[in-house]
Amino acid sequence: MTTILQNSKITYFGTGRRKTSIARVRLVPGSGKLIINGFPGESYLQFSPNYLRISYGPLKTLGLVKEYDIYVQTEGGGLTGQADAIRLGIARALCRINPNNRKALKSEGFLTRDARIKERKKYGLRKARKAPQYSKR
Repeated sequence: MTTILQNSKITYFGTGRRKTSIARVRLVPGSGKLIINGFPGESYLQFSPNYLRISYGPLKTLGLVKEYDIYVQTEGGGLTGQADAIRLGIARALCRINPNNRKALKSEGFLTRDARIKERKKYGLRKARKAPQYSKR
């Protein structure tokens, strides 16, 4: 489901993932506010300029920072994973708004899903790859 007409405003959806974080993003034409899990985006991301820069990246690339209100439901992982998931969700929603946005977002790397996740622990090892200390006798 890409768009829903709600109170004569079109809503665009995008889903982003990073590590174990999942972000469901809704873009609604508005004044540019960011709401994450019911909290203002700045306070949820702990006023970190790095997390805010990551989250707003796709909008800044297209010059649409003050054009859309962003509503995000995110879960799992930490703030770094969630910020990257939000960025991917916003980029995907912007591609649904206008397919011509895809080229600019793709060249900046905003549409690439970072597939790096924690490797599972194997039996006989202490961690995913760390072996117990070798003893000759």
